[in-house]
Amino acid sequence: MTRLLLVEDEETLAKGLVFNLEAEGYEVVHCTRAEEGLECFNACDMMILDLMLPGMDGLEMLTRVREADYQYPVLILSARSTEEHMLEGLNAGADDYMTKPFSLPELFLRIRRMLERQQWYVTESQRVSSYSFGQFHIHFETFEADTTKGRVRLTPHECYMMKYLINNRERAVTREELLEKVWGYTVTPETRTVDTFIARLRKLFEEDRKKPVHIQSVRGVGYRFFD
Repeated sequence: MTRLLLVEDEETLAKGLVFNLEAEGYEVVHCTRAEEGLECFNACDMMILDLMLPGMDGLEMLTRVREADYQYPVLILSARSTEEHMLEGLNAGADDYMTKPFSLPELFLRIRRMLERQQWYVTESQRVSSYSFGQFHIHFETFEADTTKGRVRLTPHECYMMKYLINNRERAVTREELLEKVWGYTVTPETRTVDTFIARLRKLFEEDRKKPVHIQSVRGVGYRFFD
């Protein structure tokens, strides 16, 4: 049984989430504080994380989780709904970001897709364990990359996106396609998730991110990868 860690201090919301997630077949570990969550996240398959928590806040917890495990799936579920907040969460290492109030079916879909993508990635990594382009080399099995700044760790979705762009190199890939194939969205939400991840990847894989060579923008369409 898949075990989810829910870090949420709002009691009524947490009880409802635990009830509905368990009804979907998940085992749920609920913590009201980030400090508690840090002690048990390794025993769970993924995390649903609130940002406004008593004591240590969610962003600090996410930073500590990423220091310990760059591959761990984290979905932020927060009342902080501005674009600035979303970008802050994604840049801190979250794989996805949902705002409150939210749709339960959409939450279930995103959880399911995150878990499916993680399994898909493991399978794909066994087929293509690494890839080189320019001065860069990605190790898909270990979620690491050799860059001009040394070896760095990648989050799962950073690897998912690079693998998809590489598999479709020299073809223009739309934002909607990336959201569907990498994040598993069947209905495209209004989000800057793709652009945020592209900006992060350019910092790693471009000599000059303002003049990208490998991850190029296609105006009005999306992005295209070149070796």
